[in-house]
Amino acid sequence: MDNLHHKPIKSFSLDGNIYDDSAIARLKIEYIKLLLIEMKTLGYVPRLDIDPDFTIRYNKEVQIFEFKLTTYGIYVGKKKIEWIIGLDGTKVIYTQKSKLKEFLRDRV
Repeated sequence: MDNLHHKPIKSFSLDGNIYDDSAIARLKIEYIKLLLIEMKTLGYVPRLDIDPDFTIRYNKEVQIFEFKLTTYGIYVGKKKIEWIIGLDGTKVIYTQKSKLKEFLRDRV
């Protein structure tokens, strides 16, 4: 595998409004998941050593919370994306290959 940690880091951002302060924590998690799905669709894996940036500001005039969320990723390609969870510093974190196919083949 080539040195992924030397590839350029791309940011993925999402901004919007939250109307209920009790939903901020839950929505932050959901929006991070949404950005990770977008990244993987484009062939990027997250940089696990760089935390997502989440900034929030209360707008008194319209009584809403305005937010911006940014996550960071590295391009690995659409084929390799299936086997890589993310990049942590210089370490590539791989998924475990499924043993289901081997198990089913042995049982037949």
